[in-house]
Amino acid sequence: MTAILDQLRAAPRSVLGKLPGVSSDDDDSRRPLPVSGMLAAAVTLGVGLAALTTLTLVGWIAAPRGTLGAGLPGVFRTAAQLWLAAHHAGFAIPSGRVGLLPLGLTILPAVLLYRAGRWMARDADLRLRLPARLPKNSPKEQAGARRKAQLVVVVQAGVSLAAPYALLAGLIALVASNEITQPFIGEALLSHFVLAFLAGSLATARMIGPWRVMLRLLPERVRALTVGTAVATAVLLVAGLALVLIAFVLNFGQVKELSDVLSPGFVGGVLLALLQLLYLLNAVIWAFSYIAGPGFAIGADTLVAPTGVQLGTVPSLPLLGALPESGPVPALMMAVIAVPFAAGAVAGVMVARISPSPSYEAAPLWGFLTGVSTGLVAGALAALSGGPIGGGRLAAIGPSPWEVALSVALEVGVAAGISAGVANLLLLNKRARAPLDKAAAPVRKAGAAIAKAASKVGLAESDPRPLPGHWMDATEADTQEIPVIRDDWQDEHASAEAETLAQARPRLAEPDPSPRPPRKDIVDESDDRGGHVIYVDPYAWDRD
Repeated sequence: MTAILDQLRAAPRSVLGKLPGVSSDDDDSRRPLPVSGMLAAAVTLGVGLAALTTLTLVGWIAAPRGTLGAGLPGVFRTAAQLWLAAHHAGFAIPSGRVGLLPLGLTILPAVLLYRAGRWMARDADLRLRLPARLPKNSPKEQAGARRKAQLVVVVQAGVSLAAPYALLAGLIALVASNEITQPFIGEALLSHFVLAFLAGSLATARMIGPWRVMLRLLPERVRALTVGTAVATAVLLVAGLALVLIAFVLNFGQVKELSDVLSPGFVGGVLLALLQLLYLLNAVIWAFSYIAGPGFAIGADTLVAPTGVQLGTVPSLPLLGALPESGPVPALMMAVIAVPFAAGAVAGVMVARISPSPSYEAAPLWGFLTGVSTGLVAGALAALSGGPIGGGRLAAIGPSPWEVALSVALEVGVAAGISAGVANLLLLNKRARAPLDKAAAPVRKAGAAIAKAASKVGLAESDPRPLPGHWMDATEADTQEIPVIRDDWQDEHASAEAETLAQARPRLAEPDPSPRPPRKDIVDESDDRGGHVIYVDPYAWDRD
């Protein structure tokens, strides 16, 4: 598709360059942005319809006659209906309404629109007209004005691609109508416009600069909420995918049994596998609705939730064989309810890191708002993943959007508020200590320099040894004899008191003729030098 668009881009310039009196400068031959958007929209529709027509033709050859309509017009009409279904545009049938559409099919037009948007941005030279970065030391007002101008250009590019794309989709909806299925033209116009606007805006922003620059186009608070919501939603989707794969492995026997009952053959089996793969994203959203608590329904008066399973007759789609049996759910499955709280905790930390709040009370509020925005996204995904298949019992399939939105908002919001508050508090404390550490760093550096210089001139030892301590120090115990306390020791307090009283006797009194007995409370058994070993009394610290 890009090659076709590049040829369309180069053809008018080559023709204009050959005409006399016409300048071939890029500014003169460059098409306006709406014209580039119209060309991109037309090529996207053509390529998408060609791919789906080829797929439908293969199914028409393999399917029984009359299933996909009579002849090639019926094949093309079916391909057009599939293209509308890829944009989630519903159909009216005699028995009701068809709204359960495969979300995996939306990937095809989304990818084509994204590539068309990038070509449109190159064709209009948006990167040259509006560069992503300004020179260094640019004024803040100039940077703000440039960001606003970039946002305006992104919106203009999205509208330039989405407006003609939606108008062409209205024509396709008129062509795809027949006696059985009638597309809703209003839904077709709205769905095509929204998908083309989102893809074109993202592609244009990506062409202006890298992903980080694209996020910086948003204000800081909005950027923090956007990243936090994206992180929480991604965690829920990954958990849903893991739950679907586990259920598929555990109930593989039922899935294989349903496939054998259908007996689609080789080509039909390939198309059936492709159809289930397209509905995989729907199943993932149903699974994270199960994780959030409300669960989902497969028909009226049915429920698949952590609190219990109540099923009736389900459609014969092998993927639905992975559903659990009716009855109470094992207590271990209740642990999946902790996943939304974990997603909220991660999202709250991201919000606090991107946009710390100067006040302690604001951070939990922004974390809770992240949970609210995540709930809105989850509710929108739940609404897109479900829908009716006709009337009667199959009129209610999928999760309830408002229940999923409320549950996810509360669970993710509470966890995000707590984690954002704690993370913001830690960041503020770290920033408060940073100036003190920064101010003390030069003093420590100067002290180390002075000590190093003093050691070189001899004023200080380059390798100072530790000062000696008392005998109980480990550095001194290797060189000093340790006195041994014998079993017949006397109370040192009583001995000290006796010595003090003896010294306090009057000088006039006759001296005591009996010699003073040696102290037996502390004896150094290692003395082999006739009493000439100096020892330290370990109990001298308690004496006056």
